[in-house]
Amino acid sequence: MEASLPLRAWWISLLLLLTITLTVRADRRNLLANGLAATPPMGWNSWNHFSCFIDEKMIRETADALVSTGLANFGYKFVNIDDCWAEISRDKKGSLVPKKSTFPSGIKALADYVHSKGLKLGIYSDAGYFTCSKKMPGSLGHEELDAKTFASWGIDYLKYDNCNHDGSKPIVRYPVMTRALMNAGRPIFFSLCEWGDMHPALWGASLGNSWRTTNDIADNWDSMISRADQNEVYAEYARPGGWNDPDMLEVGNGGMTKDEYIIHFSLWAISKAPLLVGCDVRNMTKETMEIIANKEVIGVNQDKLGVQGKKVRMEGDLEVWAGPLSGYRVAVVLLNRGPQQHRVMTARWDDIGIPPSTNVMARDLWQHKTLKQRFVDVLTATVDSHACKMYILKPIS
Repeated sequence: MEASLPLRAWWISLLLLLTITLTVRADRRNLLANGLAATPPMGWNSWNHFSCFIDEKMIRETADALVSTGLANFGYKFVNIDDCWAEISRDKKGSLVPKKSTFPSGIKALADYVHSKGLKLGIYSDAGYFTCSKKMPGSLGHEELDAKTFASWGIDYLKYDNCNHDGSKPIVRYPVMTRALMNAGRPIFFSLCEWGDMHPALWGASLGNSWRTTNDIADNWDSMISRADQNEVYAEYARPGGWNDPDMLEVGNGGMTKDEYIIHFSLWAISKAPLLVGCDVRNMTKETMEIIANKEVIGVNQDKLGVQGKKVRMEGDLEVWAGPLSGYRVAVVLLNRGPQQHRVMTARWDDIGIPPSTNVMARDLWQHKTLKQRFVDVLTATVDSHACKMYILKPIS
């Protein structure tokens, strides 16, 4: 039966509204359109290990170490200076001034050095009057000038914090820097460090290339695993060009066990989180290097499909995380969060998105071996306390 005129008009109005909404969303997403972050960024950041105790010598040595250790070849390209790099007062023109006692050569010279190594330099500011340390000015009210300054220095990445502001919401203050970066004349990766307070995953894609979904991480199990949980809630909002950010890596800082650091790296990888190393890469143990230089796990993070993995099954302390990869493959993490050793865990095809009865080949990414057994409908493994197994599953029939 033909729909009545009022009903038909209602449907047309609804379709028109949906079309307009989708168009606006697409336009908003294209506002930033800087062509960056097709995959999550990889690199290093000074804060987790060094806090405010930074200087240009250490930044240069870190760039050297990323190259000499081979980490740069694995994709770790950003060398990111965090808080405390500038003088407390701007110059007469209103520009930020690198701290003379710690960055006497200036930031441009440092950027030139980092670029000469084939790497990229990142810097830090804040959408407030002062940064979180209160040891340098923020960019609130100086966005255009600061963005142009960063561009003139050759900056490639801006981490933008949310301290000491005027009380207005981040969604009011952050777009001002977005527009300033668009006018700066240089593509600069824009990291919104708003700590997840106002659910930036819901609005960050039009403003930046990544957005923090959590408060700051600390180098312990509870902090790390809770950040992974909080970040996972927003999985559907991550995509090429814009990523959920559960904060930087603590691997190598000494507060967790090797197995816990393996979980940390595995969950950040499958979650398509930025992989920003937070330890002193000039003095890494072999164990730390083995974790952060696991090419196969990095490959999950950098997969061109760009779909964030999620928890697909939770049974008490046992969790299955999974996400699709290019080439019809699936990444899977079997995670034992609890105190009991030798827990038997199962990944089921109907949970992880593989068609039933499909014959699957499994690659163990931490053992670096392809399992001889072929799996149908389920994969079962034994996982110890605060440990995980990580696989790529590939259908073979």
